[in-house]
Amino acid sequence: MKLKRKIHQYTAVFEPDESGKGYTVVIPALQGCISEGDTFEEALKNIEEAAALYLEVKKKEKQRIPTERTGIFIAPIQIKI
Repeated sequence: MKLKRKIHQYTAVFEPDESGKGYTVVIPALQGCISEGDTFEEALKNIEEAAALYLEVKKKEKQRIPTERTGIFIAPIQIKI
């Protein structure tokens, strides 16, 4: 019998690392879910794996699977100091 799998969708935030040679990536809705990679593609693959493991642990421990709130967006701001 095949288990039915649900697709969860989240926003991942990619930030170039200080050396300019890779990315750090987080999923804000999954507290503590963070990864990195030397290229965008590698960082994307790594965060997808990290998120899958994060959600598997939540499911195994019968904890609530986090959902992403609607209406959240990322925008640049300027701060004058």
